[in-house]
Amino acid sequence: MPAIWSGTLTFGLVAIPVRVEPAVHSHKIGFRQIHREDQGRVRNRKVCELELDTEDGPHPLEPGDIGRAYEAADGTLVPVSDQELDDLPLPTAKTVEISGFADLATIPGEQFGTPYFLAPASPAANKPYVLMREALARAGKGAVGKMAFRGSGETLAVIHPQGDVLVLHRLHWPDELRAADDAAPRGDVDVTDDELQAALDYIGVLGDIDMAQMHDDYAAAVRALIDAKTGHGAPSQPSRPEREDAGVTDLMTALQRATEQARADRGEDADVHPIGGERKPAKKTAGKRTTKKTPAKKTATKKTARKRAG
Repeated sequence: MPAIWSGTLTFGLVAIPVRVEPAVHSHKIGFRQIHREDQGRVRNRKVCELELDTEDGPHPLEPGDIGRAYEAADGTLVPVSDQELDDLPLPTAKTVEISGFADLATIPGEQFGTPYFLAPASPAANKPYVLMREALARAGKGAVGKMAFRGSGETLAVIHPQGDVLVLHRLHWPDELRAADDAAPRGDVDVTDDELQAALDYIGVLGDIDMAQMHDDYAAAVRALIDAKTGHGAPSQPSRPEREDAGVTDLMTALQRATEQARADRGEDADVHPIGGERKPAKKTAGKRTTKKTPAKKTATKKTARKRAG
């Protein structure tokens, strides 16, 4: 696997030569733009805008002809070369500097970006690499640091052990994260114990998912379509599941039907795995999820409490 970055990972006073390798690849099927009339390919050619009005017109530019520039507020372009970026006085240009450690659970999910594998760059790096991996695993922490990729500037990253390797996740900077306040429901929301239990029953019957079994049906259908159009197969006509719109006013019926269907799909004797433990009274808070107990449930809860007290 080709490395996209190589440098040094610092762990205290220990320097570990590492390579950064892609951890994922895309299975999406790419399409080309075509001219509908004659099915000729549509080309996106890069040209210089200053040549648009010349007598000979613009000519396509080669990669070596193209540089980069920063556009100032007044429209002025300030050229910046690759060498100038490489010569910036950044310690992270060829080094991942560890600034501290954090529990991965404390990092917001939306802050995580692209994952990469860290690999030792030489046999001499194997021992310090394993030392850092085992220390992070024992501590249950991720190492947070900074590094710089050419063309994309300095980036925040967290390094954590995963099996026999160290995984580096690029992180969004804290000031790049948007507040989620506008995404939360507004006003008081009442959820009864029975409704919550119905939802928990559905989760329990459906059970934990095996992520390795997940696959992209759309990509498979597109591939089958292409195979059929090129004479290598017959197009499949998958049936689309019919879903009944129960509406938000009939949550209990919708959840109970979903639970019954999940149990039928997995076998009539499918177990319901208890989730969430004992029900606890919830306080009503504006804009937050609240749980509303029914009188029958309150009585049952009180009786249970008395028995336990005795």
